[in-house]
Amino acid sequence: MKFKYEDLEDKRINAKRPFWKEFLMIFGIVLICSAGEVLIFNQQMMDHASPWIMALVGMSYVLFVGLLVSLGTRYIMYTAFQKPVMEIGQAARKVAAGDFTVRVHSQRKDNKKDELEVLIDDFNKMVKELATIETLKTDFIANVSHEIKTPLAVIQSYASALKNEALSQQEKLEYADTITDASKKLAALVTNVLKLNKLENQEIIQQSTFSLDEQLRCCMLALEDKFDEKKIEFDADLDEVTIITDESLLEIVWNNLLTNAIKFTKRGGLVKIELRKEDDQVIVKVSDSGCGMSEETCRRIFDRFYQGDTSHSEEGNGLGLALVKRVVDLIGGTIAVESEKDKGTTFTVELPLS
Repeated sequence: MKFKYEDLEDKRINAKRPFWKEFLMIFGIVLICSAGEVLIFNQQMMDHASPWIMALVGMSYVLFVGLLVSLGTRYIMYTAFQKPVMEIGQAARKVAAGDFTVRVHSQRKDNKKDELEVLIDDFNKMVKELATIETLKTDFIANVSHEIKTPLAVIQSYASALKNEALSQQEKLEYADTITDASKKLAALVTNVLKLNKLENQEIIQQSTFSLDEQLRCCMLALEDKFDEKKIEFDADLDEVTIITDESLLEIVWNNLLTNAIKFTKRGGLVKIELRKEDDQVIVKVSDSGCGMSEETCRRIFDRFYQGDTSHSEEGNGLGLALVKRVVDLIGGTIAVESEKDKGTTFTVELPLS
C-alpha cells in the first residue's frame, strides 16, 4: 500500500469554534469585576480610607478578579480541548488493550465539523479499520491452521499405513502417490501464504518496460499441457502492447487466472483471452465456458481461503485470487468478475500503461 502525505486543506472542516462565546464569558467577568471595583473605590472615598488601605483592598480585589478570569479561561480550555482530548486518550488506551468497540462521541451539537471533530472522526475510523484487520488476522490464522492440518493429517495417516507389511506393491505405490500429492498441496499453500504476506507488506514495485502480449503468450504456452489434458480449446486475441510495470508480479496474475479457467472448465470447453489498448490503459479479459459462479461467490471470490465451488477445493487453497487482487491493487489497476451459473466466468483486468 502506498501512502502520500500532503499539506492540503481538509475539506471536511466547515466550522470553527465560535469566538464570541469565550469573548462574552471573559467580557462579562471583567465587566462585573470593573463595576465592583468602582463601587469599592467609591465607598472607600466616602469613608476617607487611607491610601495604604485603598492599595491593599485594590490589590486583593485584583487578585480576586485574576482568579475569576483564570477560572473562566480554565473552563473554556477544559470544555474546548482538555475534556475531548481526555476522552480520546481514554479510548486510545482501551484500543491498545484490544477493545476495538470503543468510539469517541462528537463534541458539537450542530453536526458541523471543526478540527477537533475531524480528529474524532479519523480516530473512530482508525479503530473501525483496526477491528476489521484484527478479524481478518484471526480468520487468516484459523484458515491457515485448518488448511495445513488437512494435508498433514493425510501424510501422517498414509505414512503410518505404509508400515503395514501386508500391503501389496500396488497399494504402497498408491499410498506414496497420495502422500506426494498432499505434500505438494502443503508446499503450494506455504508458498502462497509467503507470497501474500510479502505482497501485503510491499510498497515499491520494480518497474520495467516489456511486451504484455508476449508475456501472455508465454503464460499460455507454459500451461499448454494442462489445456491438452482436458482437451480445452484456447482462443487468444491480443493487441501488441508495451507496458511499464512489474513484470514478475503481473505473471502471478495471468498464471492464476488461466489456471483457474482451466480448472473450472469442463473437458472440451473453451478458454479465451483478449488484450486491448484503450487510451492510457490496457484491458485484459480471461473468459471460460466453465461452471460459473453465484452472485454471492462473485462478491467473496477475492477473499483469502474462500472457495465457492467446494468440488474443486482439493485442487487449490483459496489464495490464488487473493494474490491476484493484491497484485492488481499494488500496481494501480482494477479487477472485476462477471459470471453466470453454468455459462462461464470472465475476469477483466484494467492496468495503467505506466
